[in-house]
Amino acid sequence: MGKRNTRIVILGGGTGLSTLLRGLKKFPIDITAIVTVADDGGSSGRLRDDYEIPPPGDVRNVIAALSEVEPLVEEMFQYRFSASEDLRGHSLGNLMLTALTEITGDFSHAIREMSRVLNVHGKVLPAANQRITLFAELIDGTIVKGESKIPTFNTGIKRIFLSPEDVKPLPESVSAIKKADIIIIGPGSLYTSILPNLLVDDIQEAIISAKGKKVYICNLMTQAGETQNFAASDHVKALYDHVGQPFIETILINKEEVPASVRAAYKEEEAEPVFFDVGVLEKMGIQVVKKEIATTHDGVVRHEASKVAEWLVEYAHSFNSDIKMI
Repeated sequence: MGKRNTRIVILGGGTGLSTLLRGLKKFPIDITAIVTVADDGGSSGRLRDDYEIPPPGDVRNVIAALSEVEPLVEEMFQYRFSASEDLRGHSLGNLMLTALTEITGDFSHAIREMSRVLNVHGKVLPAANQRITLFAELIDGTIVKGESKIPTFNTGIKRIFLSPEDVKPLPESVSAIKKADIIIIGPGSLYTSILPNLLVDDIQEAIISAKGKKVYICNLMTQAGETQNFAASDHVKALYDHVGQPFIETILINKEEVPASVRAAYKEEEAEPVFFDVGVLEKMGIQVVKKEIATTHDGVVRHEASKVAEWLVEYAHSFNSDIKMI
């Protein structure tokens, strides 16, 4: 038998997930992206409320990131209307996913059809195939309803939870997790993009019992309203608190210094580079991998997706020689 591609499941949402996927799709990797559907702001939130569907925004961005189409087609899919009062703020892709959901009667079916049309490299699955609401209990006991409102309080977050509680994932998601060589958590907003996926019981149980390696790609910067003053170990502890037990085997962190000019710009947003407390992480039993994985563009720090992808393929091959190398 010939060697096969690395099977990777990645859970998250927001810009971090889309950025990483653009790099991963260029490598010998079978990708399944399980995407948060907790968004309730902007175009996604309006369509969610008007049509009682899961919000399409994060899913749209992931489809665009994994698509293999002409740049103009992707640009059209991501186009956001601005002149019309009725359409202002809506992206064409959000409207298309909403229309397909109305036509097919099923959000996940709409994603499959849109993925086919845009020649998506891999599978895109919603964390839940229904409308859900994200809540947060803050450290002072305040309960906040809605993903978009949670970061605005700027008080520490004690925990987040979903309504309804008994959300069921797609069977495909559970199956992909069980077959994965590597299960990637992050990068992305810890409480509003990553953790909502892990609160779906069957996804949580599948991750815990899966044989694949569980890797956390730690955020590069803290985030106002969510992770102020968080070290890398604080991110991991929040994951463990919500899942109920330790499950991360490896953490990938950045070994470079963030440029001073960039740090100064982020400070205005009450954000700073995440402190990588390697000693604490190792005491937690986690393998710490330090790589040069950051890039700065227009003053914004992002993961260098191709470098992350290269390491992931090497990492998978290190414990399974049946996997193709780059």
